[in-house]
Amino acid sequence: MIQNPILPGFHPDPSICENYYIATSTFEWYPGVQIYHSRNLRDWTLVGRSLDRAEQLDLRGVQDSCGVWAPCLTHADGRFWLIYTDVKRKSGSFKYCHNYLVTSDTIEGPWSAPTYLNSSGFDPSLFHDKNGRKWLVNLTWDYRRRPTASGGIVLQEYDHGQGKLVGPVTNIFRGSAHGLAEGPHLYQSDGWYHLLVAEGGTGMRHAVTMARARDLTGPYELHPDTHVVTSRFHPEATLQRAGHGDIVETPDGETYMVHLCSRPRRPGIRRSVLGRETAIQKCK
Repeated sequence: MIQNPILPGFHPDPSICENYYIATSTFEWYPGVQIYHSRNLRDWTLVGRSLDRAEQLDLRGVQDSCGVWAPCLTHADGRFWLIYTDVKRKSGSFKYCHNYLVTSDTIEGPWSAPTYLNSSGFDPSLFHDKNGRKWLVNLTWDYRRRPTASGGIVLQEYDHGQGKLVGPVTNIFRGSAHGLAEGPHLYQSDGWYHLLVAEGGTGMRHAVTMARARDLTGPYELHPDTHVVTSRFHPEATLQRAGHGDIVETPDGETYMVHLCSRPRRPGIRRSVLGRETAIQKCK
């Protein structure tokens, strides 16, 4: 039986890929991005910290709670792909951040020198389409909108041969009425593109929202329940702040979602001394 959280303590923003590897944010701590491995989705072992050289991550001068946000770990074309945001400043509505890609033939590394992608927002994710093309999705900032300034989720093609983003930038999803769509992940199944995003901020209103479309660029229609994971309507639940999810399929066709959560000291007290942790749920 799986007991949550599967990664207790400071393990926010989990990203999971096949053969069960999870990458989590490390913020201003170094080396950057912790990666765990499991064979059964229950027992997890730290196998590495991928950003271990100054050329990959230079944290000098960053504010508290800046640094590495929301890594995305995928496996395709015989290698591992790791996307991450390096946040230099987060004060006010302006977020000064850059998005990068590193790759490795093995999960233990060594990981490549970083490829710069963009600076339009944070929480980037790399989607490997079945037709062989690759696409980057990330939150984009609209500084005319305050205080959150979230402008939705944008999509742009990534050409690995050229080592850069190419083609037009398309805003594919503005989010639900809950607001602040971030942390996007794209999946492809049964003729549909499925988009998973985090919404509501990372506090007690946090949620995982799902939408789908026949075409990669949309239009995306919301899931009938809007949120597929959230604790916001259950203040008595042990796991709070449930949000920022990612999905993996097992070899026998089952689906699981990892997501961040926290455990307040007691009901009515929002302080969670262990920070944001990683939990897992079985999906249908």
